[in-house]
Amino acid sequence: MEEGIGGISRKDFRAKLSIAYKEARETKYWLRLLHATDYIDEHAFDSMIKDCEELLKILYVIVKKTGE
Repeated sequence: MEEGIGGISRKDFRAKLSIAYKEARETKYWLRLLHATDYIDEHAFDSMIKDCEELLKILYVIVKKTGE
């Protein structure tokens, strides 16, 4: 988000937030992997995956709205 805010144009802002969205999806993958290998417990996983999914929704809406 911070990089996007510093973007030099609306298109640059959208591009940077698109990257943030993709990185958040990768984070979700790693969280699932860490949970599947019992590296993090159920409580920690539930909390972090919920936050990650909420962030994905927010980023998705921002990217879609700035593309209009």
